[in-house]
Amino acid sequence: MAPPTTFQAVPGQDELGQMARDLSFHPSTTADPKVLTREQVDRFNRDGYLKPFRIFSESEADDLRRYFDGLLARYTAEGKDSYSISSAHLRHGRVWDIITHPRVVGIVSDLLGTSVIGWGSHFFCKMPGDGKAVSWHQDASYWPLTPSKAVTVWLAVDDADRGNAAMRYIPGTHVLGHLTYNLSETDEANVLNQTVPGVEDYGDPVYVELKAGEASVHADLLLHGSEANTSDRRRCGLTLRYTPGDVRAGLGWHDKGVVVAGDPPAHWGNRPRPTEE
Repeated sequence: MAPPTTFQAVPGQDELGQMARDLSFHPSTTADPKVLTREQVDRFNRDGYLKPFRIFSESEADDLRRYFDGLLARYTAEGKDSYSISSAHLRHGRVWDIITHPRVVGIVSDLLGTSVIGWGSHFFCKMPGDGKAVSWHQDASYWPLTPSKAVTVWLAVDDADRGNAAMRYIPGTHVLGHLTYNLSETDEANVLNQTVPGVEDYGDPVYVELKAGEASVHADLLLHGSEANTSDRRRCGLTLRYTPGDVRAGLGWHDKGVVVAGDPPAHWGNRPRPTEE
């Protein structure tokens, strides 16, 4: 069984609105990266993302896909949908192994510094023809974290391309601060409940096309989203969320933490590996 959770899984707008948050981009100050190049760090600061990184080999990616197939079958048997496997590192040892994997941690440490917390893991699985889009949004809007320094590693479980609704970024939008969004609680064609309007004013999107086992990294204020998957192919990615140890978490989200680099900060939890696979 997973350890008990005390955090609020999906914060409401009222709760987030009552929390004082610094929602401005804080560029990476790493001067001597170990895995990335100095040019890559500068590019992340400028564009808000990096891609692609080969995290797992083809055979490792095949094994991960088989694992996810089994996990999805278990969740759907419980009556849940393909987007339901969230905070998976708190329940599944295999996902804990991925969020703490040295190949991933090396990349994010070069962006975030010597103290790094892994706190989020969510399978975003678009089934063939599922018809659901992920509207243009900023991750930081949803998270009770301050200051805004988190990054997401998007690890491809399946090949992701334009044909099966690969993610899209709008480069450079992370430096614009927190953008106004519209709320939609009843749009069943949208996976999320927020939409940033007028994104065409911010530039052309870049498609994040990845092979299985590859990953991208993006800042929490970067505008991104994805179209509906109208193809006959599944498109699944595992999002892994990280933040520096100096970031504070509200609404009990500190309890989601796993220390992946550096000493454990007093204000973050450090979950052990779950026994359930």
